[in-house]
Amino acid sequence: MRFESVKPLEENHYRILDIDGKVINQEKLPNLTDDQLLYLYRTMLFSRTIDEKALSYQRQGRMLTYAPNLGQEATQVGSAYAMEKEDWLVPAFRELGAWLVRGVPLKNIYLYWYGNEWGSHMPEGVKVLPVSVPIGSQFQHAAGIGIANNIKGEKNVVVTYIGDGGTSHGDFHEAINFAAVFNAPVIFIIQNNQYAISTKRKSQTKSETLAQKALAYGIPGILVDGNDIFAMYSATREAIERARNGGGPTLIEAYTYRLGAHTTSDDPTLYRDDKEVEEWKEKDPVLRFKRYLLNKNLISEEWEENLKKELEEEVVSSFEAIENKSDTEIEDIFKYHFEKMPPQLEEQLREYKDFLEGGK
Repeated sequence: MRFESVKPLEENHYRILDIDGKVINQEKLPNLTDDQLLYLYRTMLFSRTIDEKALSYQRQGRMLTYAPNLGQEATQVGSAYAMEKEDWLVPAFRELGAWLVRGVPLKNIYLYWYGNEWGSHMPEGVKVLPVSVPIGSQFQHAAGIGIANNIKGEKNVVVTYIGDGGTSHGDFHEAINFAAVFNAPVIFIIQNNQYAISTKRKSQTKSETLAQKALAYGIPGILVDGNDIFAMYSATREAIERARNGGGPTLIEAYTYRLGAHTTSDDPTLYRDDKEVEEWKEKDPVLRFKRYLLNKNLISEEWEENLKKELEEEVVSSFEAIENKSDTEIEDIFKYHFEKMPPQLEEQLREYKDFLEGGK
Protein backbone atom coordinates (compact mmCIF):
# COMPACT_ATOMS: atom_id res chain seq x y z
CA MET A 1 0.00 0.00 0.00
CA ARG A 2 1.02 3.55 -0.67
CA PHE A 3 -0.86 6.24 1.22
CA GLU A 4 -1.28 8.17 -2.00
CA SER A 5 -3.60 5.40 -3.25
CA VAL A 6 -6.03 5.92 -0.36
CA LYS A 7 -7.45 9.40 -0.87
CA PRO A 8 -8.15 11.10 2.48
CA LEU A 9 -10.82 13.27 0.83
CA GLU A 10 -12.83 10.19 -0.05
CA GLU A 11 -14.67 7.92 2.35
CA ASN A 12 -13.05 4.73 1.05
CA HIS A 13 -11.75 2.88 4.08
CA TYR A 14 -8.52 0.92 3.93
CA ARG A 15 -9.69 -2.57 4.77
CA ILE A 16 -8.31 -6.14 4.67
CA LEU A 17 -10.96 -8.13 6.59
CA ASP A 18 -14.69 -7.79 5.98
CA ILE A 19 -17.21 -8.07 8.83
CA ASP A 20 -17.48 -11.82 8.28
CA GLY A 21 -13.77 -12.29 8.90
CA LYS A 22 -12.97 -12.97 5.25
CA VAL A 23 -9.87 -11.52 3.60
CA ILE A 24 -10.84 -9.12 0.84
CA ASN A 25 -7.36 -7.71 0.20
CA GLN A 26 -5.03 -10.72 0.13
CA GLU A 27 -2.13 -8.66 -1.21
CA LYS A 28 -2.11 -6.47 1.89
CA LEU A 29 -2.61 -9.24 4.46
CA PRO A 30 0.25 -8.96 6.99
CA ASN A 31 2.68 -11.86 7.17
CA LEU A 32 2.02 -12.87 10.78
CA THR A 33 2.69 -16.28 12.32
CA ASP A 34 -0.01 -18.35 14.00
CA ASP A 35 1.49 -17.50 17.39
CA GLN A 36 1.32 -13.79 16.58
CA LEU A 37 -2.30 -14.08 15.50
CA LEU A 38 -3.21 -15.87 18.71
CA TYR A 39 -1.35 -13.26 20.76
CA LEU A 40 -3.33 -10.47 19.08
CA TYR A 41 -6.63 -12.21 19.71
CA ARG A 42 -5.73 -13.00 23.32
CA THR A 43 -4.82 -9.35 23.89
CA MET A 44 -8.11 -8.17 22.40
CA LEU A 45 -10.02 -10.60 24.63
CA PHE A 46 -7.93 -9.53 27.63
CA SER A 47 -8.79 -5.90 26.95
CA ARG A 48 -12.49 -6.70 26.76
CA THR A 49 -12.39 -8.79 29.93
CA ILE A 50 -10.63 -5.99 31.82
CA ASP A 51 -13.26 -3.56 30.56
CA GLU A 52 -16.21 -5.69 31.54
CA LYS A 53 -14.87 -6.32 35.05
CA ALA A 54 -13.93 -2.66 35.49
CA LEU A 55 -17.49 -1.60 34.66
CA SER A 56 -18.78 -4.08 37.22
CA TYR A 57 -16.34 -2.87 39.90
CA GLN A 58 -17.24 0.77 39.26
CA ARG A 59 -20.96 0.08 39.52
CA GLN A 60 -20.32 -1.68 42.83
CA GLY A 61 -18.55 1.42 44.14
CA ARG A 62 -15.17 -0.34 44.18
CA MET A 63 -13.52 1.79 41.47
CA LEU A 64 -13.59 5.43 40.37
CA THR A 65 -14.97 6.74 37.06
CA TYR A 66 -13.79 4.53 34.20
CA ALA A 67 -13.52 5.05 30.41
CA PRO A 68 -14.52 1.84 28.58
CA ASN A 69 -12.81 0.68 25.37
CA LEU A 70 -15.48 -1.77 24.19
CA GLY A 71 -15.53 -1.91 20.39
CA GLN A 72 -12.19 -0.21 19.88
CA GLU A 73 -9.87 -3.16 20.56
CA ALA A 74 -8.64 -3.60 16.98
CA THR A 75 -7.75 0.08 16.62
CA GLN A 76 -5.61 -0.05 19.75
CA VAL A 77 -4.06 -3.52 19.62
CA GLY A 78 -3.39 -3.47 15.88
CA SER A 79 -1.68 -0.09 15.85
CA ALA A 80 0.41 -0.69 18.98
CA TYR A 81 1.60 -4.06 17.71
CA ALA A 82 3.22 -2.30 14.75
CA MET A 83 5.60 -0.45 17.11
CA GLU A 84 9.17 -1.41 18.02
CA LYS A 85 10.41 -1.77 21.60
CA GLU A 86 12.14 1.64 21.76
CA ASP A 87 9.22 3.58 20.28
CA TRP A 88 7.16 5.88 22.48
CA LEU A 89 3.44 5.47 23.18
CA VAL A 90 1.68 8.70 24.16
CA PRO A 91 -1.93 7.91 25.14
CA ALA A 92 -4.98 9.93 26.01
CA PHE A 93 -7.16 7.88 28.38
CA ARG A 94 -8.92 5.28 26.20
CA GLU A 95 -6.02 3.13 24.98
CA LEU A 96 -6.29 -0.02 27.07
CA GLY A 97 -5.37 -2.38 24.23
CA ALA A 98 -2.30 -0.33 23.35
CA TRP A 99 -1.16 -0.28 26.98
CA LEU A 100 -1.35 -4.07 27.15
CA VAL A 101 0.65 -4.51 23.95
CA ARG A 102 3.31 -2.07 25.12
CA GLY A 103 3.86 -3.87 28.41
CA VAL A 104 1.91 -1.79 30.92
CA PRO A 105 1.03 -4.19 33.77
CA LEU A 106 -2.64 -4.71 34.57
CA LYS A 107 -1.81 -3.70 38.12
CA ASN A 108 -0.81 -0.23 36.93
CA ILE A 109 -3.94 0.14 34.83
CA TYR A 110 -6.25 -0.75 37.68
CA LEU A 111 -4.25 1.32 40.17
CA TYR A 112 -4.79 4.40 38.03
CA TRP A 113 -8.56 3.96 37.77
CA TYR A 114 -8.63 3.05 41.45
CA GLY A 115 -7.26 6.51 42.20
CA ASN A 116 -3.71 5.57 43.11
CA GLU A 117 -0.96 7.77 41.66
CA TRP A 118 1.43 4.82 41.44
CA GLY A 119 -0.54 3.54 38.49
CA SER A 120 1.30 6.12 36.38
CA HIS A 121 4.75 4.82 37.41
CA MET A 122 5.78 2.69 34.45
CA PRO A 123 8.22 -0.20 34.86
CA GLU A 124 11.78 0.25 33.61
CA GLY A 125 11.93 0.00 29.84
CA VAL A 126 8.20 0.57 29.25
CA LYS A 127 8.16 3.72 27.10
CA VAL A 128 4.61 4.81 27.76
CA LEU A 129 3.58 8.23 29.05
CA PRO A 130 0.92 8.53 31.77
CA VAL A 131 -2.76 9.02 31.02
CA SER A 132 -3.54 12.51 29.69
CA VAL A 133 -7.12 13.52 30.48
CA PRO A 134 -7.03 17.16 29.23
CA ILE A 135 -8.24 16.77 25.64
CA GLY A 136 -5.49 17.13 23.05
CA SER A 137 -2.60 17.84 25.39
CA GLN A 138 -1.00 14.47 24.63
CA PHE A 139 -0.54 15.49 20.98
CA GLN A 140 1.71 18.32 22.10
CA HIS A 141 3.75 15.91 24.21
CA ALA A 142 4.08 13.51 21.28
CA ALA A 143 5.24 16.25 18.91
CA GLY A 144 7.83 17.36 21.47
CA ILE A 145 9.21 13.85 21.90
CA GLY A 146 9.37 13.41 18.14
CA ILE A 147 11.28 16.66 17.66
CA ALA A 148 13.63 15.72 20.51
CA ASN A 149 14.29 12.37 18.80
CA ASN A 150 15.41 14.23 15.68
CA ILE A 151 17.64 16.58 17.64
CA LYS A 152 19.30 13.66 19.41
CA GLY A 153 19.64 11.67 16.21
CA GLU A 154 17.53 8.79 17.51
CA LYS A 155 15.40 6.57 15.29
CA ASN A 156 12.55 6.11 17.74
CA VAL A 157 9.00 6.79 16.54
CA VAL A 158 6.13 8.20 18.60
CA VAL A 159 2.55 6.91 18.37
CA THR A 160 -0.20 8.99 19.94
CA TYR A 161 -4.01 8.85 20.07
CA ILE A 162 -6.94 11.22 20.25
CA GLY A 163 -10.73 10.95 19.88
CA ASP A 164 -12.80 12.49 17.11
CA GLY A 165 -13.90 15.26 19.47
CA GLY A 166 -10.28 16.11 20.17
CA THR A 167 -9.80 17.17 16.55
CA SER A 168 -11.78 20.32 17.42
CA HIS A 169 -9.18 21.39 19.99
CA GLY A 170 -6.32 23.72 19.19
CA ASP A 171 -3.74 21.30 20.58
CA PHE A 172 -4.58 18.86 17.77
CA HIS A 173 -3.76 21.35 15.03
CA GLU A 174 -0.78 22.96 16.74
CA ALA A 175 0.87 19.62 17.39
CA ILE A 176 0.42 18.28 13.86
CA ASN A 177 1.60 21.55 12.35
CA PHE A 178 4.71 21.59 14.55
CA ALA A 179 5.48 17.94 13.83
CA ALA A 180 5.04 18.51 10.10
CA VAL A 181 7.25 21.60 10.00
CA PHE A 182 10.03 19.85 11.92
CA ASN A 183 9.51 16.50 10.17
CA ALA A 184 9.03 14.75 13.49
CA PRO A 185 8.57 10.95 13.51
CA VAL A 186 5.07 10.96 15.02
CA ILE A 187 2.05 8.85 14.08
CA PHE A 188 -1.14 10.70 15.02
CA ILE A 189 -4.08 8.29 15.37
CA ILE A 190 -7.67 9.53 15.62
CA GLN A 191 -9.94 7.00 17.30
CA ASN A 192 -13.09 8.12 15.52
CA ASN A 193 -15.68 6.31 17.63
CA GLN A 194 -18.45 8.58 16.24
CA TYR A 195 -19.15 10.50 19.45
CA ALA A 196 -17.37 13.10 21.60
CA ILE A 197 -19.33 12.17 24.70
CA SER A 198 -22.80 13.05 23.32
CA THR A 199 -21.70 15.16 20.33
CA LYS A 200 -21.94 13.31 17.02
CA ARG A 201 -18.97 13.22 14.67
CA LYS A 202 -20.90 15.22 12.04
CA SER A 203 -21.31 18.05 14.55
CA GLN A 204 -17.55 18.28 15.12
CA THR A 205 -16.45 19.39 11.65
CA LYS A 206 -17.66 20.02 8.09
CA SER A 207 -14.81 17.88 6.76
CA GLU A 208 -15.96 14.78 4.90
CA THR A 209 -13.33 12.76 6.73
CA LEU A 210 -11.02 13.44 9.66
CA ALA A 211 -8.10 11.99 7.70
CA GLN A 212 -8.30 14.85 5.21
CA LYS A 213 -7.10 17.26 7.90
CA ALA A 214 -3.63 15.92 7.08
CA LEU A 215 -3.74 17.76 3.74
CA ALA A 216 -3.63 21.18 5.41
CA TYR A 217 -0.32 20.30 7.04
CA GLY A 218 1.30 18.65 4.04
CA ILE A 219 1.50 15.16 5.52
CA PRO A 220 -0.03 11.81 4.50
CA GLY A 221 -3.47 10.96 5.84
CA ILE A 222 -5.36 7.70 5.61
CA LEU A 223 -8.86 6.55 6.57
CA VAL A 224 -8.71 3.02 7.99
CA ASP A 225 -11.41 0.59 9.08
CA GLY A 226 -10.61 0.72 12.78
CA ASN A 227 -12.44 -2.55 13.46
CA ASP A 228 -10.10 -4.42 11.13
CA ILE A 229 -7.02 -5.41 13.12
CA PHE A 230 -5.02 -6.26 10.00
CA ALA A 231 -5.76 -2.91 8.38
CA MET A 232 -4.79 -1.03 11.53
CA TYR A 233 -1.57 -3.00 11.90
CA SER A 234 -0.65 -2.64 8.23
CA ALA A 235 -1.37 1.10 7.98
CA THR A 236 0.41 1.93 11.23
CA ARG A 237 3.40 -0.21 10.37
CA GLU A 238 3.86 1.55 7.04
CA ALA A 239 3.51 4.95 8.69
CA ILE A 240 6.08 3.97 11.35
CA GLU A 241 8.57 2.72 8.76
CA ARG A 242 8.15 5.93 6.81
CA ALA A 243 8.71 8.04 9.94
CA ARG A 244 11.73 6.01 11.04
CA ASN A 245 13.34 6.57 7.65
CA GLY A 246 12.96 10.34 7.86
CA GLY A 247 9.58 10.68 6.16
CA GLY A 248 7.93 12.62 8.99
CA PRO A 249 4.48 12.35 10.55
CA THR A 250 1.30 10.63 9.35
CA LEU A 251 -2.34 11.12 10.37
CA ILE A 252 -4.47 7.96 10.63
CA GLU A 253 -8.22 8.09 11.10
CA ALA A 254 -9.39 4.81 12.65
CA TYR A 255 -13.09 4.56 11.85
CA THR A 256 -14.59 2.62 14.76
CA TYR A 257 -17.40 2.77 17.32
CA ARG A 258 -17.70 3.06 21.06
CA LEU A 259 -20.10 0.23 22.00
CA GLY A 260 -20.26 1.37 25.62
CA ALA A 261 -20.54 4.69 27.38
CA HIS A 262 -18.03 7.53 27.13
CA THR A 263 -17.27 6.94 30.80
CA THR A 264 -19.18 5.38 33.67
CA SER A 265 -20.59 8.87 34.34
CA ASP A 266 -22.28 8.88 30.92
CA ASP A 267 -25.65 7.53 29.75
CA PRO A 268 -25.44 6.94 25.98
CA THR A 269 -29.15 6.03 25.72
CA LEU A 270 -29.87 9.76 25.99
CA TYR A 271 -28.22 10.58 22.65
CA ARG A 272 -28.15 7.43 20.48
CA ASP A 273 -30.65 4.67 19.78
CA ASP A 274 -30.30 0.93 20.27
CA LYS A 275 -30.68 0.22 16.55
CA GLU A 276 -27.45 2.06 15.80
CA VAL A 277 -25.58 0.15 18.50
CA GLU A 278 -26.93 -3.19 17.28
CA GLU A 279 -25.79 -2.43 13.73
CA TRP A 280 -22.27 -1.73 14.98
CA LYS A 281 -22.22 -4.90 17.07
CA GLU A 282 -22.19 -6.83 13.78
CA LYS A 283 -18.92 -5.01 13.01
CA ASP A 284 -17.47 -5.89 16.43
CA PRO A 285 -13.66 -6.15 15.96
CA VAL A 286 -13.34 -9.09 18.36
CA LEU A 287 -16.10 -11.03 16.61
CA ARG A 288 -14.61 -10.23 13.17
CA PHE A 289 -11.16 -11.48 14.14
CA LYS A 290 -12.69 -14.54 15.85
CA ARG A 291 -14.47 -15.49 12.62
CA TYR A 292 -11.18 -15.23 10.74
CA LEU A 293 -9.37 -17.46 13.24
CA LEU A 294 -12.19 -20.00 13.26
CA ASN A 295 -12.04 -20.17 9.46
CA LYS A 296 -8.31 -20.90 9.73
CA ASN A 297 -8.97 -23.56 12.41
CA LEU A 298 -6.59 -21.75 14.77
CA ILE A 299 -9.15 -21.59 17.57
CA SER A 300 -12.34 -23.34 18.65
CA GLU A 301 -15.30 -22.29 20.77
CA GLU A 302 -14.01 -24.53 23.58
CA TRP A 303 -10.53 -22.98 23.38
CA GLU A 304 -12.02 -19.52 23.61
CA GLU A 305 -14.21 -20.39 26.60
CA ASN A 306 -11.19 -21.76 28.47
CA LEU A 307 -9.19 -18.65 27.61
CA LYS A 308 -11.97 -16.36 28.82
CA LYS A 309 -12.04 -18.17 32.18
CA GLU A 310 -8.26 -17.88 32.47
CA LEU A 311 -8.33 -14.16 31.66
CA GLU A 312 -11.16 -13.45 34.07
CA GLU A 313 -9.33 -15.21 36.89
CA GLU A 314 -6.23 -13.09 36.16
CA VAL A 315 -8.28 -9.88 36.16
CA VAL A 316 -10.11 -10.69 39.39
CA SER A 317 -6.88 -11.68 41.12
CA SER A 318 -5.12 -8.46 40.03
CA PHE A 319 -7.94 -6.20 41.16
CA GLU A 320 -8.45 -7.89 44.50
CA ALA A 321 -4.73 -7.58 45.23
CA ILE A 322 -5.06 -3.82 44.77
CA GLU A 323 -8.33 -3.56 46.67
CA ASN A 324 -7.02 -5.47 49.68
CA LYS A 325 -3.92 -3.32 49.94
CA SER A 326 -3.84 -0.12 51.99
CA ASP A 327 -5.20 2.98 50.31
CA THR A 328 -3.14 5.73 48.72
CA GLU A 329 -0.83 7.54 51.12
CA ILE A 330 -2.25 11.00 51.85
CA GLU A 331 1.09 12.66 51.07
CA ASP A 332 1.10 11.19 47.55
CA ILE A 333 -1.93 13.27 46.62
CA PHE A 334 -0.03 16.48 47.36
CA LYS A 335 3.65 15.89 46.72
CA TYR A 336 3.72 15.01 42.99
CA HIS A 337 2.59 18.38 41.65
CA PHE A 338 5.96 20.10 42.02
CA GLU A 339 9.57 19.08 42.54
CA LYS A 340 9.33 20.64 46.00
CA MET A 341 5.96 21.07 47.68
CA PRO A 342 5.11 24.82 47.82
CA PRO A 343 3.83 26.41 51.06
CA GLN A 344 0.17 26.46 49.98
CA LEU A 345 0.16 22.70 49.35
CA GLU A 346 1.98 22.05 52.64
CA GLU A 347 -0.76 24.05 54.35
CA GLN A 348 -3.49 22.11 52.55
CA LEU A 349 -1.85 18.82 53.56
CA ARG A 350 -1.76 19.87 57.22
CA GLU A 351 -5.41 20.96 57.07
CA TYR A 352 -6.49 17.70 55.50
CA LYS A 353 -4.62 15.63 58.08
CA ASP A 354 -6.28 17.64 60.84
CA PHE A 355 -9.66 17.00 59.22
CA LEU A 356 -9.07 13.25 59.05
CA GLU A 357 -8.00 13.25 62.71
CA GLY A 358 -11.24 14.96 63.69
CA GLY A 359 -9.98 18.53 63.73
CA LYS A 360 -11.65 21.56 62.20
